[in-house]
Amino acid sequence: MPHVTTKDGTEIFYKDWGSGQPIVFHHGWPLCGDDWDAQMMFFLNHGYRVIAHDRRGHGRSTQTNNGNDMDTYAADVAALATHLGLRDAIHIGHSTGGGEVARYVARYGDGRVAKAVLIGAVPPIMLKTESNPGGLPMAVFDGFRAALAANRAQFYRDVPEGPFYGFNRPGAKVSQGVIGNWWRQGMIGGIKAQYDCIKAFSETDFTEDLKAIDCPVLILHGDDDQIVPIEDSALLSAKLVRHATLKVYPGLPHGMCTTHAEMINADLLDFIKG
Repeated sequence: MPHVTTKDGTEIFYKDWGSGQPIVFHHGWPLCGDDWDAQMMFFLNHGYRVIAHDRRGHGRSTQTNNGNDMDTYAADVAALATHLGLRDAIHIGHSTGGGEVARYVARYGDGRVAKAVLIGAVPPIMLKTESNPGGLPMAVFDGFRAALAANRAQFYRDVPEGPFYGFNRPGAKVSQGVIGNWWRQGMIGGIKAQYDCIKAFSETDFTEDLKAIDCPVLILHGDDDQIVPIEDSALLSAKLVRHATLKVYPGLPHGMCTTHAEMINADLLDFIKG
């Protein structure tokens, strides 16, 4: 399997298919590059080079004990981009991956990144603080950590069966295949890295990263996102990014790239071609 080795010896797994302008996909927690299957196939068939990596500690990458933080995640992406010789790339991040995109583009994107997309993304910061009174209280994330440590296998059933895809909403069309695929992706990663990543996605402040981004940015969010509430994420990020376009999807869940792939893919293609 293809890997790039980072400075600390971590092996980052990646998929790299096709030719043309590169699109790099950054997955959410605690998943892996496979979460982008619908997007990878769509854009491959539209003539793009599609790349998806497994974040350190996730999927088929090294199950790391250290470096499970946003600074290192962004540096890992920089190593991958250098290894693959990426220029004029579009970086698309979902949830935690949206934070990774923001930090990577702000720190390493000059001359390499053409456009960026944040989907259901965690910036500016999820945690409730004095400067972010609309955020989620620490108790929410402590609950994630407790559930993960106590019974990861069950926790990784509860999340996709419930709020992630909106399957807990009345009348929702539940897919057992989608639930099982979420569980599969989560369970092949390392519990230590996934535990650490909760702090990374909840407590990292991306405000200055968003302000520093100088390329066009598309921000997509469902207004029924139960994982990353829109009021303290996309609506704030759109005010911080200089060249931002915000699109809100009424009633759509956090995992809308899977549940409504056809709609999301069409909007992504319009932005990339525009």
